[in-house]
Formats: sequence, structure tokens, C-alpha cells
Amino acid sequence: MAEITTIARPYAKAAFDFAIEKNAVDSWAEMLNFAAMVSENETMKPLLSGSLASHQLAELFIGVCGEQVNEQGQNLLKVMAENGRLETLPAVSQLFVEMKHEWAKEIEANVVSATELSSEQQQEISVSLEKRLTRKVKLNCSIDASLIAGLIITAGDLVIDGSVRGKVSRLSDSLQS
Repeated sequence: MAEITTIARPYAKAAFDFAIEKNAVDSWAEMLNFAAMVSENETMKPLLSGSLASHQLAELFIGVCGEQVNEQGQNLLKVMAENGRLETLPAVSQLFVEMKHEWAKEIEANVVSATELSSEQQQEISVSLEKRLTRKVKLNCSIDASLIAGLIITAGDLVIDGSVRGKVSRLSDSLQS
């Protein structure tokens, strides 16, 4: 994964810098997301690593993307095709979104709870995280009954495990050592 990220980063950075310059960050995020979905399509995957010439692959890929990709986006896809990097589009898109969140002082936080959280609880978690991280927080909530009770919050490098399952696991580890 690190290798793909290393390969994808310069493309994401170039696209992001261009998008900032043109004040088109959201449209570029959508465009890259669409291109990433195309690259992950089961019909398209074999073509990306196949024997097509780079210019043929670029034209085919751009044709599939159609009007979802503007002229500058097409140029990026052509360069990526020439360098044999179209298969890294999902990573490019992901890195672009991360750069967008960093630029906008936003972060996505994944909250996994044992039971469904009320809107008040979600708001309280969001406010607490915004204070702690000094960023705007977007919560992605999900339920995992195996946590028994409590929740696990993941935001960037921050992990807060307040689940009963996590506490039992830590207790077990300390008793075994």
C-alpha cells in the first residue's frame, strides 16, 4: 500500500495544486472519484494492465469517463496512462480528498458504537472532537454489536477505544504479562 501511495502522491498533489489555483477543488474531487470508480470497474481493470498502447488506453479511458472529466482532467489521465499509472487512480483520489480536508481544516471521524447513537450524542462527540483536533469534524457512524458497549473513534492517527471489548482485551493483556 505504501508503494501505491508513494506513486499516487505526486499526481494527487499536482491535481490538488491545480484545483486550488483554479478554485475548483470540489469539482476535481468529484472528477477524480469518478475516474477512480472507472479504474476499479471489473471490465476496465484488465485493460489497465493489458497490452494497449498508452495513447490508446488514455483515449479509451477518457471515452468511458465521458463528460465527467474536463479537459484538464483528461490531460492528467493522459499523463498517468503514458506512465502506466491509471491503476493508482483510487489512491490518487483518496490522497486528493485527504489534501482537501487538510486544506479546509476538516477531518472525517469514524465512530463505531455498540448501539445506535442519538443525534444529541453525535453532536456531543462532534463538538468534543472539534475542540480536541481544532478542525471541523464530519462523523461517519456505524454499529458493531461485538463492542458490547461503548464506542471506538478513529480520526486520522487518533484512535479512542472506549468499548467494553477494548477494555476487556487490555485487561486480559495486562493479566497475561
